[in-house]
Amino acid sequence: MLNGLYDAKMDHAPVLALLGQVKSNLLNTDYFQEVNTPKLFDDVAVYNREIKSVKQIPKIVDEAIREAYAHHGVAVLTIPDDIPEGSIKSAYHSSAKSFQLPKPTAPDDQVTEAVKLLNAAKKPIALIGRGARDASTTVQKFVETYHIPFVQTLPAKGTIPDDHPNSLGNVGKLGTKPAYEAMREADMLILIGTNYPYVNFLPKPGKAKCVQIEMNPLNLNRRYPADVAINADSGKTISQILASGLRPSDGQFLKACQEDMANWNKWMHGKRSLDSEPVAPESLFDYVHQTAPKNTVFSIDVGTATSWSARFLPIEQNQKFLISANLGTMGCALPGAIAAQAAYPNRPTIAINGDGAFAMVMEDFVTAVKYKMPLICIVLNNQKLAFIEYEQQEAGQLNYQIDLKDVDYAKFADACGGVGITAKSNAEFRSALDRAYKITDRPVLINTYVADNAPLPGKIVNSEAAGYLSFGLQYVGKHHKIPELPPLKDIMRQFF
Repeated sequence: MLNGLYDAKMDHAPVLALLGQVKSNLLNTDYFQEVNTPKLFDDVAVYNREIKSVKQIPKIVDEAIREAYAHHGVAVLTIPDDIPEGSIKSAYHSSAKSFQLPKPTAPDDQVTEAVKLLNAAKKPIALIGRGARDASTTVQKFVETYHIPFVQTLPAKGTIPDDHPNSLGNVGKLGTKPAYEAMREADMLILIGTNYPYVNFLPKPGKAKCVQIEMNPLNLNRRYPADVAINADSGKTISQILASGLRPSDGQFLKACQEDMANWNKWMHGKRSLDSEPVAPESLFDYVHQTAPKNTVFSIDVGTATSWSARFLPIEQNQKFLISANLGTMGCALPGAIAAQAAYPNRPTIAINGDGAFAMVMEDFVTAVKYKMPLICIVLNNQKLAFIEYEQQEAGQLNYQIDLKDVDYAKFADACGGVGITAKSNAEFRSALDRAYKITDRPVLINTYVADNAPLPGKIVNSEAAGYLSFGLQYVGKHHKIPELPPLKDIMRQFF
């Protein structure tokens, strides 16, 4: 539970956690199963209380929920075993009907200053975060009207459809080379609802002006020096800017970015059409994208599944993309898919897991079977912690403790009461996925043997190149042969 609550904390998701405890008269006696839960959960919680009397429950529960919503965080209540034995006769009046979260409006003078900076920009770029999700239509109108290329953070993937002509994909190690290059060229950075931490992938401070729109005042100027830092609702602020007389840019920077992106997409198309045995992850994700229903919820694990989904799984208007974006919890895909099925029982749900991550939570598949959830669980089986492999190489280290046992996950799924299918080629995977879409009374697991293709960064920087070189030299010295590396043309394309 603690790991999940830290995910909620870092994702700013309101959660109410109810914890059991020994009976009140046994507290502080070192009794069997007694844990100091208030202390244990203190760091993760915005509200943390231990119930002392049954009469407290209505008020404290109501207060806990309000605090969770108000602070976008975790509220924890510890309830000793004897408390539920009592009865409640309280006439407490809940505030639920009147409770509202504020949506502050930007001051007019800040909007005017932002418009002034935007009008002066020649090469504007927008970085759109998860805080803009509820304003997707307004933000899309903004980038279209003013001819602005945009990048979305991974948690915000799909806020504006990935196939939008102004989109440059994601930025960072999981991003595209055009996004990296556009950030290097931009003279105006527009941050909309994001606390993006990887500042090395943003314009160098001083090279670009910055307008930041952010609901949480703690995040203003936190990552990047903003010339205008607006503490307000993204949708309202963008609407104010749209109505303020902002002049569209000349579109030349957008046109250059689109040409760069067209070249990138042409190269990526060749990756999508790879036909290999084991299955090429690039073609696997492409087929999922081609065939998934338009309202699918995707739950993606942390690891190479993250890398492949960032580039080869475009999210469309009515689809959802779930991931442990801030804590980076391995094994999040399957429980995320179960939660999605519970929340959206009429929507298709696909979990894509690495084999290492799935092995950490595979018992949860039984839960999906128990509740007859027709989710599809794709396991990328390459018998290794592949993302760790590449991180070690990038750091200039020899690989250590990354190999995994080849587990027959399809047999496991069958044993649990679900449907298990094994796929070792593109044709077998496509047949398995087509079959899985038709099964509606239980979960399906596709144990897919995938090729060990390296998810290279969109742009290889000097420090990464030096790390790979150091790894290669050490490998040759130890094994007296050259290590298996990505094709030289791929390395050269993403380095220069």
